[in-house]
Amino acid sequence: MLIKLERTGGFAGLRTAVTLDTDTLPAEEARKLHEMVDSAGFFNLPAKFPLPARGADYFVYRLTVEKDGRKHTVDVSDPAVPATLRPLLQSLVVYARK
Repeated sequence: MLIKLERTGGFAGLRTAVTLDTDTLPAEEARKLHEMVDSAGFFNLPAKFPLPARGADYFVYRLTVEKDGRKHTVDVSDPAVPATLRPLLQSLVVYARK
């Protein structure tokens, strides 16, 4: 599985990005990422979530996953992130900081 995350925005307007190929990760880490993608129902999520009517300095995420011949991209800002997707995003941000 190939995962690409780009996070932009926030107070400082910084960009954070990471690309992971689960085939290159330790088996346990790869298994957890696969589980998070599946638990989020990632391939059933809409491509874009509506932006909040008010607020500033939110992080905006662009997440692309390629798995089993499928490819899907989701664009979402912090307030609109579904609870099922949040653990995956948090894990990927940790990878991006390494």
